[in-house]
Amino acid sequence: MSNLDRQAAVTVCGGRGFVVAEPVRELLSPRRVRLGESTEVRRLLPNLGRRMVGAWAFVDHYGPDDIADEPGMQVPPHPHMGLQTVSWLHEGEVLHRDSLGSLRTVRPRELGLMTSGRAISHSEESPRDHARLLHGAQLWVALPDAHRQVAPHFQHHTDLPVVTAPGLAATVILGTLDGAVSPGTVYTPITGADLSLTGGGEARLPLEPDFEYAVLSMSGEAEVDGVPVLPGSMLYLGCGRTELPLRAVSDAGLMLLGGEPFEEEIVMFWNWIGRSQEEIEQAREDWTNGTRFGEVKGYDGPPLPAPELPATRLKPRGRMR
Repeated sequence: MSNLDRQAAVTVCGGRGFVVAEPVRELLSPRRVRLGESTEVRRLLPNLGRRMVGAWAFVDHYGPDDIADEPGMQVPPHPHMGLQTVSWLHEGEVLHRDSLGSLRTVRPRELGLMTSGRAISHSEESPRDHARLLHGAQLWVALPDAHRQVAPHFQHHTDLPVVTAPGLAATVILGTLDGAVSPGTVYTPITGADLSLTGGGEARLPLEPDFEYAVLSMSGEAEVDGVPVLPGSMLYLGCGRTELPLRAVSDAGLMLLGGEPFEEEIVMFWNWIGRSQEEIEQAREDWTNGTRFGEVKGYDGPPLPAPELPATRLKPRGRMR
């Protein structure tokens, strides 16, 4: 999934200057964004109050949507650079195509991980014959400067490690959690996990005190460190925690996102993460001219045109609140 906003804004983020060094409870509300004609998402990152969580730089939550009589997700070919995309589903399927020739159907609790590196393009769509409901999250991970030019690649993992406790099952999507390690390739110390909570249950999840964390609510009603979180909201937790108290009011689904605070300052414009105005200008020129990002074959429709650059110069800065 991409940022389809034709009036794309520049996002400046990164840097440790504004990282909260102690535990906090900061509830973030989403911004509603249309993706194509049939999909609306709730955008949690970047947010007016919080730009990044570790290397996590973009979070969209969508559904559950009834698409029985609809085409469902239809995201035309578009480019990426300087980041990884993480596709995570609770219901439905997403067909991934990319300029490397990858063609995979990602299903619930399977990891679709695309590393753009220096350049890639892809499309995402609901299969022609698809399930009634579509529900999931699309996330981006910023690549550190040392790995921004890696060769692009796509990984699809159907068997992921699960950490269990009474009333809790935590699937490790990316990075590590309580000693369990995801098979997905990572380039920074990071955590991404899907938490399934049984209604009425309580659990305490072990955390890394040097990581900053946030929890995205996917479904049900739960309390995270005593704070009620409802679907489509995200609770930023800061750093300095060794464990996280969880309580499920009903059966609930959450996503835990965390990692070492991202030290580098970045510029995020449309579907690119760079470090300077010149990098973004070059990416836009290359996509417009049909070079560098390759071609997605098999998608029935034209690629997305890039939005115009803003009149003001793009400038990387530290985290803004």
